[in-house]
Amino acid sequence: MKKIGVFTSGGDSPGMNAAIRACVRTAINSGVQVFGIYRGYQGLVEGDITELNARSVANIIHRGGTFLKSARSQEFRTPEGMAKAKQNMDKLGIEGLVAIGGDGTFTGAHEFWKQHQVKTIGIPGTIDNDLHGTDYTLGFDTAINTVIEAVDKIRDTALSHYRLFFIEVMGRDSGFIAASAAVASGATAVLIPEKETSIEELIKKIDYGKKSGKKSSIVIVAEGGKSGNAYEIAQKVTEKYDYYNTRVTVLGHVQRGGSPSAFDRILASRLGVEATRALITGRHDEMLGIVNNKVEVTPFSAAITDKLPIDQTLLDLSNELCI
Repeated sequence: MKKIGVFTSGGDSPGMNAAIRACVRTAINSGVQVFGIYRGYQGLVEGDITELNARSVANIIHRGGTFLKSARSQEFRTPEGMAKAKQNMDKLGIEGLVAIGGDGTFTGAHEFWKQHQVKTIGIPGTIDNDLHGTDYTLGFDTAINTVIEAVDKIRDTALSHYRLFFIEVMGRDSGFIAASAAVASGATAVLIPEKETSIEELIKKIDYGKKSGKKSSIVIVAEGGKSGNAYEIAQKVTEKYDYYNTRVTVLGHVQRGGSPSAFDRILASRLGVEATRALITGRHDEMLGIVNNKVEVTPFSAAITDKLPIDQTLLDLSNELCI
């Protein structure tokens, strides 16, 4: 290939800029022109595309978010929108794409290949860490460190007032952030979408800690937990157990932002380089990920249908250490 495009799509995650930087500079080193597509698939439909050079991606490795911006495009999902996207690529001679995003991004890329034979290589960029075919996704490490920093600060006030805090973290369909943060922050309990925990079971854990001398408790709740959100769970608990002064904190989108960790910068750089090389040499319709510290290839068809299961070890650790 002589011309390729790179874009970010779906929810932003720390490390996306580092991945873009790696893609651009690897392409240039290979004698390939590279174009930045703004606002994901919507920008591709609207022709919001600019050629990038080595200086275009200077001083972005440390920045959160994505300088190419991101969007979810309903228009691209239509045959007409997809045809316009292909026409815009053809006008500039763009032969393939590097897509940085999650399962929705890769679903679009897979359909683009089936409808118009557009070659795309994917880089997993989502804080949820729930994609099959990689041990880690861009932004996950930074997100859990953001959560842990917040929980540590909340613990200070919880200890000062004999409080029970329910802290809601992101994870509509995935409990990876919640489970990891629970272990790393020493939470009393964790509630995730993959496993239902009854209110009675939760109260039993909290009460066990109280009887053993705990002055406060922290419960981590994934936003998609089967028992409800943090406010709903807090209400259900206080109706049956009112020993502690109860508070709720929803961390929200603070988890998406911030400077990426060293781990996420290195992960993004590795995947950005390998994805660009793979695309240039003709590979397509695949996602690159890290498995056992090695770059592995997973077809989009598998990456978007097979969810990465929650690590039971994390749940076991949390249960073992929460006494």
